[in-house]
Amino acid sequence: MPRSILLACACLALALASSAQAFRLPPDLGPIAGDPANHLLSVPIDPGVYDPATHCNPAPHKGVEAMVSWLERHTQGVNWGTYRCEKWGPHSASLHAENRAIDWHPASRAAAAKLIELLLAPDQDGNQHALARRMGVEELIWDCSYWGAGAPDFGKYGYCYGKTGIRKKHLDPTQAHMNHVHIGMSIKGSRAQTSFWKATLG
Repeated sequence: MPRSILLACACLALALASSAQAFRLPPDLGPIAGDPANHLLSVPIDPGVYDPATHCNPAPHKGVEAMVSWLERHTQGVNWGTYRCEKWGPHSASLHAENRAIDWHPASRAAAAKLIELLLAPDQDGNQHALARRMGVEELIWDCSYWGAGAPDFGKYGYCYGKTGIRKKHLDPTQAHMNHVHIGMSIKGSRAQTSFWKATLG
């Protein structure tokens, strides 16, 4: 087999292998210039918490609406919606069911990575996931990868992987979150009761 074909096959295999990995934060991710979390260093940082959803409630939330507005002003993409009555069982539901999650369609993969890194970067005082904590972001799902409050990095998103941990083929791009970033908010975040929204909304 010609060397050029072998090289092309090797490059293709490497690309496929890379796409099968969970999204990862840069190992050297440090404070980001322009991070609004750095303007709040004098205010105690919010804890990273996860509030599970239990039922369907379409009522709008001030913090979620503020988050959508912030995304529209500061990132490249469009809002694909917040509410969907999706229940998994008694007292168990998607954050969309309580209208506490945003499906954000980024303009590009680079725009998605930039947004996620901004949310999860440390602030200048070294507080991890500073902007996410101050906004009340409790989970992110992107490209078959999942991050929850307190986790150091992304892990594999269950829908995309079989019991052996191997990524499935022929995934639905929406269910796999390959075409949008799911941004889930805590109860306080959704109510605009965290430090970022208190400072910006008064």
